Amino acid sequence: MIARVGSVGAILVGTLALGLVAAAAWALPRPRADRDWAREQATAPEITFDGDTVRVRRLRDFRYTPDGSALAGFRDEAFPLDDVRRVWFALAPFARRYRGLAHSFVTFEFAGGRFVAVSVEARREEDERYSLLGGLLRSFELAYVVGTEEDLLGVRAQRGDTIFLYPSVTTPEQARAIFLDMMVRARDTQERPEFYNTLLNNCNTNLRRHVNRATSAGLPWGWGVVLPGFSDALALERGLLDTPLPLERARERFRVDEHVRQALAGGAADFSLRIRAGEGA
Repeated sequence: MIARVGSVGAILVGTLALGLVAAAAWALPRPRADRDWAREQATAPEITFDGDTVRVRRLRDFRYTPDGSALAGFRDEAFPLDDVRRVWFALAPFARRYRGLAHSFVTFEFAGGRFVAVSVEARREEDERYSLLGGLLRSFELAYVVGTEEDLLGVRAQRGDTIFLYPSVTTPEQARAIFLDMMVRARDTQERPEFYNTLLNNCNTNLRRHVNRATSAGLPWGWGVVLPGFSDALALERGLLDTPLPLERARERFRVDEHVRQALAGGAADFSLRIRAGEGA
């Protein structure tokens, strides 16, 4: 009889523990796609696949001015996979003295001088500011922003960020695979929202996954991934950047923020080609 009572007690305790775990899980915030988002992140791209063509509705094309104002713009674009030529790696450090904190993203070059940028970001609500701590506490959802270079490079240049734009050694086949992999994930995060995480699910960790899945690069986990500001050093060390220059000289050669500001101010029609040639407007 005593043994039976003990068994019943153990079952009750186990059931209570499971109930508490379930209640805690239910109480945790869940990622959503229908919040009151910040203006530049409110409209997500709609991505569909039509044979060997990726179609992007509402590709972002905001234009920014030095006073911080922005003219919203969107466009519908079709990207044939056969037209993908190259991947460029963009890096924008948050601070000048300490390089560890930064935002990294990529831009894809297509035949005919077309470019499209893809940025993995923390999706903020209206009047919400990004913070490292908030990113650890599930304050932000994950967003894949697909937009023009004038937008994704322009917003950072106009607010005074330092920007590096490095050519990669990816072949057209590899660039194609990375682009397709990112577009699939961009679509999936809209259908199944997930939380951004400052350390584990950020701009750079996602880029690493895409590159490793699409190529044989085998980028290791380490400080160059967790701290995006060192990711150009990691990429150069692994032979992923198309330059023979050492790191500091490569940073000098491929810094483009001033060229971006000049090209935007001059309304350059061939914006992407000019910033790479260092001509500005």
